[in-house]
Amino acid sequence: MTNNVPVRPNALVWLVLSAVVIGLDQWSKQWVMSSLPEFTPVPVVDGFWNWYRTYNTGAAFSFLSDAGGWQKYLFSALAFGISGLLAWLLARTPRADWKTAMPFALVIGGAIGNVIDRLVHGKVIDFIQWYWQDFHWPAFNIADSAIVAGAIGIALFGLLGGRKAAVGGRA
Repeated sequence: MTNNVPVRPNALVWLVLSAVVIGLDQWSKQWVMSSLPEFTPVPVVDGFWNWYRTYNTGAAFSFLSDAGGWQKYLFSALAFGISGLLAWLLARTPRADWKTAMPFALVIGGAIGNVIDRLVHGKVIDFIQWYWQDFHWPAFNIADSAIVAGAIGIALFGLLGGRKAAVGGRA
């Protein structure tokens, strides 16, 4: 007996975007480690943007950076857990639903990119520094950028977009 229910392709193919983010992130960090001096600004756009190799043993904005080392495992476990949940959701998302799939894939790629740093180097390599006069934004990397872009996409397309209103009381 065969089931004639049409199979709708899921959004797991969007994990290719995650792999691209991981690849670009790791390639850029390899370049940083081989080309940039530590803790020395290298101007890209004077008055606004430097390359600045630094490290983060914590999470966003160095949260828990001086916690003694256990935080590496906590943040790695969180990243794997969140990435697993988002991959599970991708498997249940229609492939054409890019407004859901793309942000999930960006977060997964960024989270795994930073986990690789934590497990290989014991810290995350950061190198993009924006500044204005005496104000310097904390340094970040491509993985961080993907996570932020994905989170913004989730908020804009998911939370703020909501579901279409039901017509006649039915969805």
